Amino acid sequence: MNVVPEGYHTVTPWLITRGHTAELIDFIVGVFDATEIGRVGEAPRIGHAEVRIGDSVVMLFDQPDWPATPAFLRLYVEDDAATLARATARGATTVTEPTELFWGDRVSRFADPFGNLWWLHQRVAEPTGEEMNARMGDPAFQEAMNYVQSVDFTPRR
Repeated sequence: MNVVPEGYHTVTPWLITRGHTAELIDFIVGVFDATEIGRVGEAPRIGHAEVRIGDSVVMLFDQPDWPATPAFLRLYVEDDAATLARATARGATTVTEPTELFWGDRVSRFADPFGNLWWLHQRVAEPTGEEMNARMGDPAFQEAMNYVQSVDFTPRR
């Protein structure tokens, strides 16, 4: 018997909203071409829901009486710029524009309308160890890292 059920991974994140889980599911499906697996309950009191983004499951539920509990999620996507555009078209705020970093990923971030922060990664290069060391010393990659690290993001409360 497998310890982890088929279709799941060792870590499964929860996204918790104060009565907006149905809208968050719609957002995730529209931005990431995710699949809703199912839900228990109706808005604004969904007791449990699951969506599949790529090969991973994200669980969600409503808890109107809890304090804001923003999630911070990192995803690899095929086209980070297109994904970011879909997110902003659905009300997200860009936190960092797509920026190639020294290890070979292009990274961007957005805050969704529900207070969660999403990191988008797209693999654009496969540098060797030697190339990666050279890229770390390249002023353009240093500037890119400074930009990504300098942006302040404070979750909504």
